[in-house]
Amino acid sequence: MNKASNSIWKETAPQQLAEVICRIGDKNNLENFLSDVMTNKEIIEISSRLEAARLLSDGVKYTDITRQTKLSSRTVARISQWIKNGYGGYLLAIDIINKHHIHIQPDSAD
Repeated sequence: MNKASNSIWKETAPQQLAEVICRIGDKNNLENFLSDVMTNKEIIEISSRLEAARLLSDGVKYTDITRQTKLSSRTVARISQWIKNGYGGYLLAIDIINKHHIHIQPDSAD
């Protein structure tokens, strides 16, 4: 798939959002922006999906991923499909995580 086949990016507002995110360029400023435009629950949901994608790429079992991320097995299955058949966004993010060693630590309460 390519970006052109996803019609949402033909609209002005989504294009503006993508452009703003690209140009923020500073982690603290990006965190502030995301905190202003998203709820904490939305940030956690997207973060959990990214972590699930990373875990899938590491070959971790669905049951372990659902336990660690608190996502449903259906969501993890959809993420797996997006990794295989999506636009390449998850693959790019996983590559960035791996190149920069950006891994979250498991909760010590487990």
